[in-house]
Amino acid sequence: MKFLIVDDEKDVEMLFRQKLRKEIRSGTVELEFAFSGLEALERLRSQKPPEVLYIFSDINMPGMTGLELLEKVKDEFPQIQVSMISAYGDSENHDRAMSSGAKEFFTKPIDFDSLKNEVEQILKEQA
Repeated sequence: MKFLIVDDEKDVEMLFRQKLRKEIRSGTVELEFAFSGLEALERLRSQKPPEVLYIFSDINMPGMTGLELLEKVKDEFPQIQVSMISAYGDSENHDRAMSSGAKEFFTKPIDFDSLKNEVEQILKEQA
């Protein structure tokens, strides 16, 4: 299953690859990375249909925010599930994300045990 991680901080790629290395090695999960909302949309639009089944996106990014990306993805690719990640666990971002169709809301630093549980649940739904 292919996941797309969207975050303007490039060190996030190494963190996700390290924390999910067992799932990657077993072939259960394949990770792709985009470093802006626009790059993420371009990647999704370039594949018909998109291979990505799940997106984890940061909220606070320059240019297109994660919330704007969420709305565009839900509009164009309603089959793709999206979870939001924020450094700020404020209720305004949480409520907006959830009302815009986010599946889950994670705060930084990411609790990778919770994230792995989310990944396992998605994999079960896809089986």
